[in-house]
Amino acid sequence: MTNWGLKELPLNIDVETKKILKALPVAHAALAELKGIASTIPSQNILINTLGLQEAKDSSAIENIITTHDELYKSGLNLDAFKSLEAKEVQNYISALKKGFELITKYGLLTNKTILQIQEVLEDNNAGFRKLPGTALKNAATGETIYTSPQNYEEIMRLMANLEKYINDSTLQDCDPLIKMAIIHFQFESIHPFYDGNGRTGRIINILYLIMEKLQNLPILYLSNYIIKHKSQYYKFLQQARDENLWEDWILFMIKGVEETAKETIELIKKIKDLMLDYKHRLRDNYKFYSQDLLNNLFKHPYTKIEFIVNDLGVSRLTAANYLNKLSDDGMLRKDKLGTGNFYINEELFELLTKR
Repeated sequence: MTNWGLKELPLNIDVETKKILKALPVAHAALAELKGIASTIPSQNILINTLGLQEAKDSSAIENIITTHDELYKSGLNLDAFKSLEAKEVQNYISALKKGFELITKYGLLTNKTILQIQEVLEDNNAGFRKLPGTALKNAATGETIYTSPQNYEEIMRLMANLEKYINDSTLQDCDPLIKMAIIHFQFESIHPFYDGNGRTGRIINILYLIMEKLQNLPILYLSNYIIKHKSQYYKFLQQARDENLWEDWILFMIKGVEETAKETIELIKKIKDLMLDYKHRLRDNYKFYSQDLLNNLFKHPYTKIEFIVNDLGVSRLTAANYLNKLSDDGMLRKDKLGTGNFYINEELFELLTKR
């Protein structure tokens, strides 16, 4: 499809085919179970931080911004001795994700203003919507142009205004929110409204829309890993919808992604819960300084440091250092050095989060 073929929403086709309707209940059941189990974790920041960082890494990897978990967690420590451009970009992603979550929670709407603010944090600039032509999707191997997005600023603004209305006005198309999420993602990626960061912004929009529709309470359901595993299908079905107006495969692909990702996330959260319970028993039985806030800190930050303990527990630097050094001496944490600063790794949690 070329730019003049991109239509405003809603689609003028039946998007609720038998196959699609049959796929929805399983995905919704998985989402409901995920929403339930997430609510049993004592601090929501544990899941937002740990799963959000994993998503930031995966979503950035799709755009060939590659970083290791070790680099990513080190960059979160804000130690002067460690500077990685790739890790900084991934940290920008988690900041953009949290910004979007804050705005959607506050206003209950997913507007173009919010989308612009997300992209501004992500790219660390305020370039806004594209004003210059020249953006096209090319085949990496052949250089052939596969798809040309809208080139005209007025057209981009018109399509984004229509998309904003479609996202927030439920009367425009009466269909299941997961179908609508797939259509929103298609439309945003096809408009490609920014000079850079479209893919990552689009993947943040997915989870924010599910939160807006009350299908999740927290930004923890991320499709990036699913897209990485099925990248060729993702682009194939996107292009089929553009070129041939074939929507069923694309919508089914996205619904399956929600189902599979929700189930994987449920299993990961169960393992995090079990590990937290194990740590709780070990800390409570062996250390007089045990507290729920300390436990939460060690799971919110796979790599923690004295300042994090000071802020979370309200103790002095000396007390925080004593806590962490005692835990590292006993093998509960691993102490490491970066420049002149120390940090402390929850190795069992790190293993859990990185062995996918």
